[in-house]
Amino acid sequence: MSETVLVERRGTVTIVTINRPERRNAVDRATAEALAAAFRAFDADEDAAVAVLQGAEGTFCAGADLKAVSEGAGNRVEPTGDGPMGPTRLRLAKPVIAAVSGHAVAGGLELALWCDLRVADDTAVFGVFCRRWGVPLIDGGTVRLPRLIGQSHAMDLILTGRPVEADEALRMGLANRVVPAGQALEAAVELGKSLAAFPQTCLREDRASVLEQHGETEEPALANEFAHGRVSLATDTAAGATRFARGAGRHGSFER
Repeated sequence: MSETVLVERRGTVTIVTINRPERRNAVDRATAEALAAAFRAFDADEDAAVAVLQGAEGTFCAGADLKAVSEGAGNRVEPTGDGPMGPTRLRLAKPVIAAVSGHAVAGGLELALWCDLRVADDTAVFGVFCRRWGVPLIDGGTVRLPRLIGQSHAMDLILTGRPVEADEALRMGLANRVVPAGQALEAAVELGKSLAAFPQTCLREDRASVLEQHGETEEPALANEFAHGRVSLATDTAAGATRFARGAGRHGSFER
């Protein structure tokens, strides 16, 4: 897509890499635009099932490029359209996994929160480091963080700006998996491949129901779930039931 955003395909998994290691993968306006374009292209690609977002050379993302901001060349800040960090206002039809090594802080934390799942390695550090500089969370941090880990944990991180390492992130639900240092990308890709192997209509419809139920009371949320479920019943369920009847998946096996 650009020199600062690299895109690689591994079968059904698309890897999007923020490539500004000299700035700890901080995102300037051009990089934000390239990230949004990369994820729109992924979502439109019929052969791509899952995306993985990572940062180059051992850092996920240090947030917005504050040096560029100080020079009067800051990120886009508008109430509509793409977010300052790029894709953070997009609602994709397919899952995205963050592969987190090193720091995922400030806007970098918000990019990780935008993803559906987070695979962190032992070097990962999450935090609202922008607290120190008077830079607000405007890429979904105050919305997605409490929804993900609860208001108490979220308030702790948002008000103090303190660093949260991988093990604590796993305990509070901020990270979904923790792997040894240097293995976040490969673990995220393998996770992505496992998701891509499932019947895709059903996976995407269930994911959509989860995302859409926020703010709904139980009755409309259940009705919306059923509407998504009917799409899956009309596409994936008959084939899946036939495979089960023929012996697949017995005793909890995930063999395809």
